[in-house]
Amino acid sequence: MSVQTSQPARTAPGGQLVLGLILTLVLVGLVSALAYLPWYLLAPATKFIAAHPVLNAFLDALVVCAFIAAQCLFLIWLERKFAGWLQARLGPMHVGWKGTFQTVADAVKLLLKEDIIPTHADRPLFVIAPYLVFVPTVLAFMVLPFSLSWVGYDFGLSALFALSISTVAAMGILAAGWGSNNKYSLLGGVRAVAQLLSYEIPMVLVVLAVVMLADTLSLTQIVQRQAGLWNIAAQPLLMAPAFLIYFACSLAEVNRAPFDLPEAESELVGGFHTEYSGMRFAFFFLAEFANNFFSAGLAVVLFFGGWLGPGLPAPVWFTLKVLLLIGLMMWVRWTLPRLRIDQMMGFCWKLLVPLALALLCATALWLVKG
Repeated sequence: MSVQTSQPARTAPGGQLVLGLILTLVLVGLVSALAYLPWYLLAPATKFIAAHPVLNAFLDALVVCAFIAAQCLFLIWLERKFAGWLQARLGPMHVGWKGTFQTVADAVKLLLKEDIIPTHADRPLFVIAPYLVFVPTVLAFMVLPFSLSWVGYDFGLSALFALSISTVAAMGILAAGWGSNNKYSLLGGVRAVAQLLSYEIPMVLVVLAVVMLADTLSLTQIVQRQAGLWNIAAQPLLMAPAFLIYFACSLAEVNRAPFDLPEAESELVGGFHTEYSGMRFAFFFLAEFANNFFSAGLAVVLFFGGWLGPGLPAPVWFTLKVLLLIGLMMWVRWTLPRLRIDQMMGFCWKLLVPLALALLCATALWLVKG
């Protein structure tokens, strides 16, 4: 007796990628149109806001928070579509046209879910941990320059501020692991702190090499020094390895595969946020995807000329470069398997730290003899 097997329905993963590119180009067009709006009509309002520092700071933070929420919704949808294309499947398809409103539906679901706090949890730590993770991300975005004028606060130590404030998130992750009173959460929190602090060292050394070349700690001035040629093209022997080290460290800093050991579901259920639900869990999720954008944005500023580019408005060039790097992060995540914890730490201390130190010394020698 012959057994007939049904053929699986053919999918069109390429169409999903094309759809993502089309939506990205539409967003780029909308942002480009913003440059031609009559902003001069708002001059009285901007002068009033500038005269009141507290109001100015509040509105800057509000704009940054709104941008973080919007770009997270887009990046989550884009990653799910990208993963579907890479794995020859469709991804979300049912909420909105081709699944375009799937992340909006997920956000509404998180808003409506019950906020559960475990009975034996350390309540103050459990409650404050999501904010300790999310607030440093907002503060880091305040100094990320989308253009010469599209920056929350531009001051001479913005590069140092961005690196230092991003480390504060480790306190929130450890607080979440300890406050949950759960062994899996605690192991995830301890792993996260060890990982963040370890990979912070080669990242800082690489950024210091770029700062030495630019002779400034201001992110906007670092971009302006690349007006003739991007850093990665002007000094390829120094900056190309520096970018690779930075990219590997940024993957570890934002807990992306193959460095996602703090929330390894095969070992730790959900890691440090196992006990979280509703909007408290959403804050961790927002911080993770916002850090993806910030890490890629900082790489664009340091190595790829920031907002510099012909034709399009400066914020559009910056966003396009960031999206290309985020696409590379997604490609790595859905291609490479997860490392073991000993492999991950050994990769940092035995390879990246010595390479970063050698690169810093080589940069110093080149500046002295050049």
